[in-house]
Amino acid sequence: MWRPVPFRHFVVKVHSRCNLACDYCYLYEMGDQSWRAASKAMSPEVADRTALRIGEHARARHLETVTVIVHGGEPMLAGVQLIRRLAEGVRRAVPSYTAVSLAMQTNGLLLDDASLDALHALGISVGVSLDGDETANDRHRRRADGRGSHADVAAAIARLRDPSRPGLYGGLLCTIDLANDPVEVYEALLAHAPPTMDFLLPHGSWDEPPPSRDADAAVTPYGDWLAAAFDRWYDVEESETSVRLFRDTVALVLGGSGTSEQLGPGPATVVVVDTDGMIEQVDTLKSVYDGAAATGMSVTSHSFDDALRHPSLAVRQLGVAGLGVTCRSCRVREVCGGGYFAHRYRAGVGFGEPSVYCPDLIRFIDHVRGRVAASVAAAKSLRDQA
Repeated sequence: MWRPVPFRHFVVKVHSRCNLACDYCYLYEMGDQSWRAASKAMSPEVADRTALRIGEHARARHLETVTVIVHGGEPMLAGVQLIRRLAEGVRRAVPSYTAVSLAMQTNGLLLDDASLDALHALGISVGVSLDGDETANDRHRRRADGRGSHADVAAAIARLRDPSRPGLYGGLLCTIDLANDPVEVYEALLAHAPPTMDFLLPHGSWDEPPPSRDADAAVTPYGDWLAAAFDRWYDVEESETSVRLFRDTVALVLGGSGTSEQLGPGPATVVVVDTDGMIEQVDTLKSVYDGAAATGMSVTSHSFDDALRHPSLAVRQLGVAGLGVTCRSCRVREVCGGGYFAHRYRAGVGFGEPSVYCPDLIRFIDHVRGRVAASVAAAKSLRDQA
């Protein structure tokens, strides 16, 4: 019998607009165009109500931890005052036994010293989106007038790394572009000394495939890209940084669990609150079609327990049983978990297909499994010799 797994990650959209015009953005450039009519900034009242709902869920489910991710658009457009109100409201609302982790994902352009001081005082870790060096990043991450963003983002990261604000720098987030060399991208990001980084596959579906991803299963450009970057990360004697996708894949091939929705059959525990207080599924579903992320629920009139019972959210907590027929019979299903949910969509079928990246994911998982198996065998041989 299925029982809902509580939400533990609350993505709060404090602003619906952005000061960049990235051409791959799932919010503005893909299937769902509801941002055009959305409230630009979350009101203080909606922020307060969201905080109360998070506290209510933590109390009802006896949660030891909750993570609140301040998000957008570009969240810094909402201003520090609203972010402070939300952060302080959540901490007041949760029970004493619930630890609150606060994070923000930003493009970095508005991170001056005053805002960084305020975010540090609030205990909010800051992750920055960056796609590599200047050439790699500015191919897609540009302002509306076409100017690149790399120089200003790099300067913001330098301020973020200031040792006077320990714990503030959360890491870097990079969207893969096959035009960029994987090792060069990894090393360009590494130059900013991130405590962690992650790689994201460009969003796409079977109806709107991502760049260079066609129906030919023998061609695995993204799997090859990830394998090369993985080897650069894996082959050092001392860890240089943590890469979430790589760390999760290693854990999954060893029989453990992942920490994100990119891979693994674990239950989805992420829920989104939009600027107007509407409760939504993971916002990357907006890459697929208009209304794909909607639940029809709001923090004004619904609890997060209500949202847990929404059919579209419930099916994402069924593990392997929630996958389509092809994925349920796949040899890598316990690692892949069908791939990222938004990437499984096909019109007329819904989300029951394998990921549009299926050949790439199998290629990458097999590569990691081979590398890890070789490492385990080498360690066992050394132990036996000793």
